[in-house]
Parts: sequence; structure tokens; C-alpha cells
Amino acid sequence: MSERAKRFYRDQSGKLRIKQDRAAARLVMEDGTVLEGLSFGASGRSFGELVFNTSLMGYQEVLTDPSYAGQVITMTYPEMGNYGANAEDLESKKVFARGLVVRHLSRLHSNFRAQESLEAFMQRHGVVGISEVDTRHITRKLRDQGAMRCLITNLEEDLAADTAKLTKLVKDSPEMTGQDLTAEVTTDKVYKLGQGNKLKVSVLDFGCKANILNELTKRDIEVTVYPAQTAAKAVLETKPDGIFLSNGPGDPAACAAVLKELPQLIESKIPIFGICLGHQLLSIAMGASTYKLKFGHRGGNQPVKDLTTGKIEVTSQNHGFAVDDKSLPEHLELTHINLNDNSVEGFRHRTLPIFAVQYHPESSPGPHDSTYLFDRFVSLMAGAVKAAK
Repeated sequence: MSERAKRFYRDQSGKLRIKQDRAAARLVMEDGTVLEGLSFGASGRSFGELVFNTSLMGYQEVLTDPSYAGQVITMTYPEMGNYGANAEDLESKKVFARGLVVRHLSRLHSNFRAQESLEAFMQRHGVVGISEVDTRHITRKLRDQGAMRCLITNLEEDLAADTAKLTKLVKDSPEMTGQDLTAEVTTDKVYKLGQGNKLKVSVLDFGCKANILNELTKRDIEVTVYPAQTAAKAVLETKPDGIFLSNGPGDPAACAAVLKELPQLIESKIPIFGICLGHQLLSIAMGASTYKLKFGHRGGNQPVKDLTTGKIEVTSQNHGFAVDDKSLPEHLELTHINLNDNSVEGFRHRTLPIFAVQYHPESSPGPHDSTYLFDRFVSLMAGAVKAAK
């Protein structure tokens, strides 16, 4: 009998069913909610901030997005793992998410690009997962009560422990507010991509996704990627045509070392483009403030309005903090808003060549409505180069 055939049996009515041969697991939330399910991925326990993502697919890109460091992801779409995983769709060198929660994990995967199953991928990266839980219930709870800390575990002692003990462990784990996680996700050395290309951009890596670098290099840009806490002086000494501030995890207000260096980059008058955490850090450095959203924006179907053109974009997003629109100083112009809650999705400086967006124009996963922003960055740099001659 084949391994595939061994996974199925027929019940008394003759209906074909999948054997549930995986170990038990628990998801424990800080409000005392405990959900029982089946374990997949690595063995062990993992703490993190429980959030939800509304993307219908792209679980591999989501898991490897460094912006998810410190978080346990609940996928709202019920079927996960059906197309497997591969080496081409990685957004970073590893999985930074702390865990994955799904309604149903497909035991079979089928895709011409697949190299392994989602479960094998998670095992290889040491990520704990739980399936066969009610993800609609989790999502409604997070939407109504806000993101909360949690524990995923398949350890025998945790499966036998009482709720009060496990809830206390969760409450003793770190909150996302106040955490600077950039050191956990950034590169440990300077490296270059697209060498010899026309324009030169310095990227500060706060947890940069691979497709951001792809979008830059495909536009004839030589990219030099720097660790998050690189001194502004070291960046400016190379005389870049532009500076890019990447996405990343954690609380922007806690990134003291980065915020200390940003004013020098701003004062250089070199074109600057910021995405996600880069957007938040730029806003703080120029006089605005940020706050924690109740449950964040995560998914590939978030509507954003460009106030400068009136156009609506469907965007890919992943953030739990936002810029306070009431805190924007006069020299910053609001350019984009989220149509679900009117939160800030983008701004630009009124006199300097600086702009930033909260969402992810590079997609992966998600729509490509917003890739024009990379072209806008190129135009700013080309204009600055021309003016300097």
C-alpha cells in the first residue's frame, strides 16, 4: 500500500476520511481561552503576539516576512498547505514568525513548483504550528478584543497542565509594545546587489523583504544593504543617489538607535523612500508619533486611497502600528489613507524629496497595484542627479 493510501480510511457510511495521526496541540491566549487542535511543524512551545492574516494564499511569503518576528500568525482562509513550499518564494533567509495557526492543513500538496510540504518546511525551520482549530472564532476574538499574547505548544507537560498555569506563562511573556526587534532580523554585514547599475541606493535593513530588493534592482539600481543600526555618516560617505528605509517588526518608538541616525539622512536632502517600519520611523524622526492598532492590518486585500490622484489601490499589508494623522507636522503632507479605518497609509515631505507608505508595494504575496511607487522613487533620484550636474 502506498504512503498516500495509508493516510485514508472509510468510515461506517463508506465516506473517505483522512487519518488524524498527528499529535495534539494547544493554543492558549492571554485572556484564558484554550483551543485544542493537532500539531504540525516542529515539536516544542512558542510564545508570541497572536495576529490574523486575510490572504487567501502566500503562506510561505508570510512566514518568511521578517516583519512577523515575535508573532504567531492565524490564517483566516481555511485551507493551507495545498500547494506546498519551495526555495524560490522565500522573502528572507529563515522563518521569523513564532508560529502558525490554520483551520485545516492539507495532508497532500500538488504544484509543479513544490519541493516539499508546508509541514516539512516548518519542521526544517523549527516553527510550531496548530491546525483543526476554529480560526473564525480566533479572528473575531482578535478583531473585538485586539491582538493578544499566546502560546502554541505540543509538549506533553503543557497538554496536561491546567489553564491557569498556561495563561500565567502567556501573561509573563513580552508584549509587542516597547520591543525593538530590528537587531533580530537585520543583515549582519553590508552586501551589494545589481552592481554596476546606473543609480545607487543605500538600503537600511530593518527586516527587508527579498522582493523589495528585486523591485529596486530590476529598475537599473545598484543596491547596497546595511545593518539596521549603521551610522548615518557611513551611509552618506558612499554618496548614494537614494536611501531606502525597509519594512520590519516591532514598535517603531522603541528603535532609539535608528531614530538617532535618521535626522542626518533627512538633512542630506538625498531622496528617501520608506516602507512599513521605515515609514513609521521617518514619521517619528520628522516630528510625528505612532500608536498601536487594535488588531493591525495584515493581508493582501487592504483598500488604500491615493489622495493625490483619487485612485484606489488594493494593497498587501502587515503592520500593527500606525502613524497618528493628528500628529503630522505642517511640513508633512498626508498622501494615502486606509479605506477601512481612515488610518495613515502614506505621506510626503512638502519641500524635500522624501515620501513613505505604510503598505507593501512589492507585494509577495498580494496585488501589484502599487509598484508605481518604486518608479516614483527612481524619478526623484533621477531628478536630483540631473539637478546636481
